[in-house]
Amino acid sequence: MTTTVAIAYHSGYGHTARQARAVAAGVDSVHGARADLRDVSVLDEALWPALAGADAIIFGTPTYMGSQSATFQAFAEASVKVWSEMGWRDKIGAGFTNSAGVNGDKLNTLTSLALFGAQHGMHWVTLGLPPGWLYTSGGSPQDLNRLGGFLGAMAQSPSDLGPDAAPMESDLRTAEHLGRRVATTAAQFARGRHERAVA
Repeated sequence: MTTTVAIAYHSGYGHTARQARAVAAGVDSVHGARADLRDVSVLDEALWPALAGADAIIFGTPTYMGSQSATFQAFAEASVKVWSEMGWRDKIGAGFTNSAGVNGDKLNTLTSLALFGAQHGMHWVTLGLPPGWLYTSGGSPQDLNRLGGFLGAMAQSPSDLGPDAAPMESDLRTAEHLGRRVATTAAQFARGRHERAVA
């Protein structure tokens, strides 16, 4: 039984797309799981059936001016027909974001993504990692979850570096961890549903 995890993301300059690919690598590392990357800047007819058929959806957007990008928000608002039919209810959901600032108010974006998932009736999966880096005096920027988020995966890309150089490796490994965690959770849910159906 294959578990499909859709990664519905927008990337303005390529940094969040790189983070999305790391999330996908985490999904694909789980036996029986398959990542399906979907750029939501293209609201075509193929997008909605792909999201409907997925066991989980991981939302990703850059943080601009303390919130998700206008392009991602347009996708969120375009999902109103799905919302009206509760088409994503009981799917697994999660989120990730990237900004140039170390803080950048990324938490506000992740909160918005979690609320978006809640409005759709989804089960939100957190990052599930302790904070790294500056949480202890012996921390390192190479720690997983170096930015200390809990609601989803955070990444930071300096404004003068392109997506070939940022986000840094620890942020990408954190994104990969999120993809793996979501795929594992989605597989557990799918197995439970299958066993109940058989019983």
